[in-house]
Amino acid sequence: MESVIKETSAEVSPNGAQPMETAVEQSDAEKAASNDVTVEKTGEEYAYLERNEFTSEIYKIEVKNMGYFGIGEFKKLLKNTLKLDMTKIKSPTRKEFAFVCFRTQEDQQRALETLNGYKWKGRVLKALAAKASADPLQKKRAAEGASDGKPKRQRTAVEATCPLAGISYDEQLQQKSEEMSTLLRKYTQELRKLNPQAKPHLDNFKFDKVLPSPTVNGYRNKNEFTVGKNSEGEVVVGFRLGSYSDGSVEVAAVQDLPHLPDQAKWAAQSFQKLVRQSKFLPFNPDGNVGHFRQLMVRCSSATGELMLVAGIYSSNLSEDEQRELKQELKSFYEKVEPDASAFKCTSLYYQDVKHREAGQMVNPVDHLLGTTHITDTIQGLQFRISPLAFFQINTEGANVLYQQAIDLVAPTKDTTMLDICCGTGTIALAFAKHCKRVLGVEIVPDAIKDAQFNAEANGIDNCKFFTGNADDFIKTMVREAMYEEEPGKPVDLIAVVDPPRAGLHNRSIAAIRSASAINRLVYVSCNPNSAKRNFIELARPESKHYKGEPFYPKSAVAVDMFPHTAHTELVILFEREPRTKTDENAPPAEAVEASASAATESLKTETTTKVNIETDTETLSTA
Repeated sequence: MESVIKETSAEVSPNGAQPMETAVEQSDAEKAASNDVTVEKTGEEYAYLERNEFTSEIYKIEVKNMGYFGIGEFKKLLKNTLKLDMTKIKSPTRKEFAFVCFRTQEDQQRALETLNGYKWKGRVLKALAAKASADPLQKKRAAEGASDGKPKRQRTAVEATCPLAGISYDEQLQQKSEEMSTLLRKYTQELRKLNPQAKPHLDNFKFDKVLPSPTVNGYRNKNEFTVGKNSEGEVVVGFRLGSYSDGSVEVAAVQDLPHLPDQAKWAAQSFQKLVRQSKFLPFNPDGNVGHFRQLMVRCSSATGELMLVAGIYSSNLSEDEQRELKQELKSFYEKVEPDASAFKCTSLYYQDVKHREAGQMVNPVDHLLGTTHITDTIQGLQFRISPLAFFQINTEGANVLYQQAIDLVAPTKDTTMLDICCGTGTIALAFAKHCKRVLGVEIVPDAIKDAQFNAEANGIDNCKFFTGNADDFIKTMVREAMYEEEPGKPVDLIAVVDPPRAGLHNRSIAAIRSASAINRLVYVSCNPNSAKRNFIELARPESKHYKGEPFYPKSAVAVDMFPHTAHTELVILFEREPRTKTDENAPPAEAVEASASAATESLKTETTTKVNIETDTETLSTA
């Protein structure tokens, strides 16, 4: 949920979460380090190293002579085989070298001694202490100060968050349909090269167009605002116009943004008033000073409820000061009178957004005022939503999206559905009335509590939910689904995945592929460009990493869940055939796997995340 500091996509922490740290890695600096370019650690660009707070830049090593490698296999070597206690891995190219960060000098030294000279994948590794990267904000300021040119004009809030707002909605849909058709055409072309046996399936693959959102303006039910200053130096609660790694900390007001509901705009305005009158300061990433860092807003169009989660940077606050700030928040929203629009905070939380501890997945929240949840409605079902639970950000669009998913896979009363990454159970419960049984898994415990509550509140008794990592529970859910079936009776087992923007981990894909009882899969993606890697992994030929018959794409539909932005939600139905005798004309497995690995590496490079300010990126607002 970090809305202030954005890190590069190549960074991976041991538990899969992005730890919030002082420093931000820059690929240019890392490439410089990999080429043994000396960086002088002086001046403001390295002042962050002197702060009294954790940064992995202090205890970083570089590992060389690695050849091509996968982040996952390298992490497994470090953690499982060598038992090294690292915080994250950084590798801009996944070729030849990687940076590994640690929390202590002792851990760093042990890693150097263990890895230097270690033989891995036929190569002798070389490990050495790495130089810290320059603070990108200070680096940009230094460059601008040395340049005679004028700084570039900063984008407006509308340009940064709603780039399509200047054209009609029909034109937006046409543009998105063309872009989605292009993306799917490239995917199917790559798959034809990767897996020749996919050709007859791809010849019949169907995609029509992007379906419109029922609500075009004010549709976002969740937004994360940053507390900062605008170009005039005024305290503002709004959206960042750029990323820290690009050297920008400016924040712009949100009152003119068409995709935000009036409730969210009122929330930003009221919180801005609180921050401006408080003795506590707005957070400034330039030096990590201040306290008010962000505001998460969740609202319900069905009930009018409004939840606010105030994100506070508490590293420089005493316990007494934290209690004082909590009381200030509570008192402000207890006393604030509804304006002419009658908006009011119905649920208030305090969230501590200081640097996460080792193994910490999310920043904890503390309930201060009002109800603990809000309620919204999808597919005629009521859903209780906790502060950190995932819920589709376009409620009316979700009605269309889920119906399309149901229509694509066409479940029956004999169908068992596995909901992987189930969140608060919205998809699971929408499918429940069409299925014999539904099993769901989600890593966020509060979301599972919401899912269980939602099932009971809606009178649905054919759902069961598990708390944990999807990788670990897919096989468990398959076994449970199979146990319920009569011996010898054909099993209709389908899976639905609606993962975060980055897509599913390859371990989850491998678990799905190896579960031979799953014959159909619906993949819901809010970032099809990133998910394309998963699409390839599902349909590539069987290999030692991906056992089980491939899932071939059969049909796809897209729904415009994000009007005025460049983003679209895509749903693809995958099916696979029963295992058959291998085609004698198919290329050898070793050759196919080598080709597949090369194609996947190409996809990883192609889909590396660029730090842009877009509607459904975390810098602006988490979907």
